[in-house]
Amino acid sequence: MKRKIEISELIFKIIAYIFLIIFALLCIYPLLYALSAAFSSKGAVDSGEVVLWPLLGKEGQYYFGFSLEAFKYVAVDKGNNFWIAYANTLFMCGVGTVWCMVYTVLGAYALSKKRLLGRKGFNFFLVFTMWFSAGIIPQLLNYQNTANFFASIVGSTTEDIDLKWVVIIAMGMNATNLILLRNSFEGVPSEIEEAARIDGATEMQILWQVYIPMSKATIATIALFFGISRWNGYFWAQKVMPNQKYSWPVQVFIRDFIENETALVGPLKETATFNSQTTSELSVVYAMVVCGVIPILVIYPFIQKYFAKGVNMGGVKE
Repeated sequence: MKRKIEISELIFKIIAYIFLIIFALLCIYPLLYALSAAFSSKGAVDSGEVVLWPLLGKEGQYYFGFSLEAFKYVAVDKGNNFWIAYANTLFMCGVGTVWCMVYTVLGAYALSKKRLLGRKGFNFFLVFTMWFSAGIIPQLLNYQNTANFFASIVGSTTEDIDLKWVVIIAMGMNATNLILLRNSFEGVPSEIEEAARIDGATEMQILWQVYIPMSKATIATIALFFGISRWNGYFWAQKVMPNQKYSWPVQVFIRDFIENETALVGPLKETATFNSQTTSELSVVYAMVVCGVIPILVIYPFIQKYFAKGVNMGGVKE
């Protein structure tokens, strides 16, 4: 027998759904506009006619259609530099995520053990870094010192080494993700670990064959967090290697293109070098953005099923 819905509950659900729909539209529209502007003609974008879907035509005679001129400009005119930056992003995201996961899994496993000497102190200092941060300047100095250390190992200067390794290695830890995975490991029944020890399993075997398989949802979720932060991150890459354009990720490349080659923002509007007659500079920027979000859009659906389960397992401690 169906339960009768009260008027107050019905009103609440209607209001909740309205807010959710509005919120969803606010989230979807920027991506929709980026796609529309990327596939629209130069005249439609420059005149501000593009709102919801791509348009073709000129001088007030616009109609629905698709143009690939912006993507051709990205692939041909900016092809070499753009795809090098794209490859840098793939490398930094892939290697950086693996590096982060190795440290996070090992750290979470150690901190989940009550027999660890000084466990409470380590956990306190881990949480302390979430409450109080040294700030941007000390963090930048740490990265610069790391770069100097790497340069001293090979007997060179920071200008002669590939500084994207500094971004990969120096940003290898996140306290929040470590705590989520630690809590997930603490939720693994101790009886299973004791049974594995009786069978002669070593610490690494217990970690690899017991804890990791039983925490796949949390591990997949944390890997997604690391991957997205690596893919979208541009600030520290820009600050650590401002002059090494061959090592820039695609986000830094797009920002440099907007600031120095277009008249969209910045003080260099009069000296902008963008001179395409077939596409708008705004369409080119959005074409780069669309290319930049494709990997995340492809990967996310495969990890989404682990997302809610992984956060619940790692975020709730019984």
